Amino acid sequence: MANLFWWSCLPEPDSLFGQKVAAHRVALIPRKLYPQRRWCGAKSWFLEHVWTPWAARHFETTLDEFNPEAVWVIAHGWAIPPLARALPRTGIGFHTTVQDYMDAKVYVARFGSGRSQRLVALAEKLYSEATTRDATSQPMVADLEARTGRTAGQILHAGLEAEDFAFLAGKKQSPAQEIRIAYSGTIIVEEDFAWFAKLLDSVRPRLPVPVKLQFFGARAPLRHWFNSGWMREHGLLAQEPLLNAMKECTWGFVPMSMADDNPRYNRFSFPTKFISCLAAGLPLITMGHPESAVVQMANTYRVGICLSSGEPDALAKELLTGLSIKDPWERFKPEILRCASSEFNAGQKRNRLYECLLTCARKRLA
Repeated sequence: MANLFWWSCLPEPDSLFGQKVAAHRVALIPRKLYPQRRWCGAKSWFLEHVWTPWAARHFETTLDEFNPEAVWVIAHGWAIPPLARALPRTGIGFHTTVQDYMDAKVYVARFGSGRSQRLVALAEKLYSEATTRDATSQPMVADLEARTGRTAGQILHAGLEAEDFAFLAGKKQSPAQEIRIAYSGTIIVEEDFAWFAKLLDSVRPRLPVPVKLQFFGARAPLRHWFNSGWMREHGLLAQEPLLNAMKECTWGFVPMSMADDNPRYNRFSFPTKFISCLAAGLPLITMGHPESAVVQMANTYRVGICLSSGEPDALAKELLTGLSIKDPWERFKPEILRCASSEFNAGQKRNRLYECLLTCARKRLA
C-alpha cells in the first residue's frame, strides 16, 4: 500500500493479518516501561509526563516526513496523549475511531483511575475535534454523542467480504457426528468463561452427540477448568487458516460478562469474534449482561442461543435445547445472513470510511 503510512507507540510483531504499509514509524515505549503488572503507577507517570511530550514531537516529525492528506486515528492506549497534544493544531483533517473506553477495569488497574479518566477525556477531544468519526457499537455511538455532542458517521468493525457472503449463500451442513463449539482469541472474562464451561459440562451427557470445545489462540490449557477429554487448543492461526478451521465447527461462542461490574467495557465494546463466527457460517452462543452491546445485537438478530439472564437451571435448559437442534445452520441461516448484510458488510463500511477520509483530505486542501 504505497500511500498508507503507520505511526504507533509499540512495534508491530504480529503479521497474521498480512497488512502492508509503505513505512512505519514507532515512538517506542520500551517493554520494561509499559504498565502491565509491576510499578504501574510509576511507569504511567513517566509515560504521561516524560514520554508523551517526546512522542508528540516524534509524531509531528512523522507528519512532516510523510505529508499526509488525511490522518486516521485509532484512539487507544498510550497513543492517545501524544495524538491529542499534536494533531488538532496541525490543520490536517483527521478521522477518529473509538473501539474501547480507557476507563474499563483492565485499564484502571494498569494506569490508575485518575489517569484513565484523563485518557478518556483526551480520546473524547480527538473524537469531538475530528473532521469525521466512528465508533464500534450503537450503544457507544449514542454514549459519545451524549458526552461530546458529536455523532458518528458510521459504526466501524471488521466485516464480511463478497467471498464470505458467497460461502454463506451456498453453505450446506451435513449431519453432525459431534458438536464443535469454536472460541477464538483471548479469554477476557475469566470467571464467566469458567462458569460456561461448567454449564456446558452439565448438559453434555444429555446431548445426542459428543461436544468438543475448540480453542483458537486462547491459551485455554493454562486454565484450571480445561478438560482435554472434550476440549482442544489449536494455537494462534493466521486469518485465513483460522476462518477455514472455524468453518469445520458447528457453533461459535461469544462471551461477555454476565454481571455489570465492568460496564464501560461490557456495554460499549464489541467483540470481533462475533463477526468472525458469522463469516464462518456458525450459529452463535452469545453470553452476557442484557445491556451489553453484543447481547443487544444477538437479540435484534436471532443468530443462535443467547444466554443473558435467569437461574442456572433455566440457562442450562436453554443451552441444552439449542444444542439439541439437528441442523442449527438451516435454523439460523436467514437471520445470520440478515445480520451480516445489515451490520457487517465490509465493502459498504470500507466505502464509507473512504468517503470520510476524502472529506478529511478536502479539509486540508481548503
